Amino acid sequence: MADKKKLESSFKNMLIVLAAISLVSALAIGFTYTKTKPAAEKVQLEKSKKALEAVLPAFEKLGDKYEAEGCRLTPAYKGEELVGTAVEAVSKKGFGGDVQILVGFDAEGRIHNTAVLSIKETPGLGSNMTNPKFKDQVNGKDPENFKLSVKKDGGDVDAITAATISSRAFLDALNKAVAAYRSGKK
Repeated sequence: MADKKKLESSFKNMLIVLAAISLVSALAIGFTYTKTKPAAEKVQLEKSKKALEAVLPAFEKLGDKYEAEGCRLTPAYKGEELVGTAVEAVSKKGFGGDVQILVGFDAEGRIHNTAVLSIKETPGLGSNMTNPKFKDQVNGKDPENFKLSVKKDGGDVDAITAATISSRAFLDALNKAVAAYRSGKK
């Protein structure tokens, strides 16, 4: 048998091996990202479509998205008639971080429905803002005649038990959505 020569343990050799491992790893990650990106985008698009369908009145087509007051608005139409507008809003006042919601308004400006898109609130407490018992309190309400704040602050909404900060964050995002809807009406 031939003697196998062991690679000398020098700084240069270690650097070459480390560079080779890094290059192979980077190529593998890049390849995986490129192959999975279309599927991930498709899943995100489907998730977005389902959220829009959940918060808006029945519609046939969506209009072009536009920005107002730092929020993203999406009009919805039946034929050429505007039936509602969805507004994506974020509050930075959550107990665990940002609270991102989607609010659907009907053609008269009443809140049709809401959906929580993203939260980092305490499980079993602030995360209860996704429960219909809390979030559905505003459905069908006209923001002109319904105070979108917790009762503790003089509003018309019952806060989540032991999660007033989370309740306020949800309502802060909701009020931002209302302001954006009013200023961005086309």
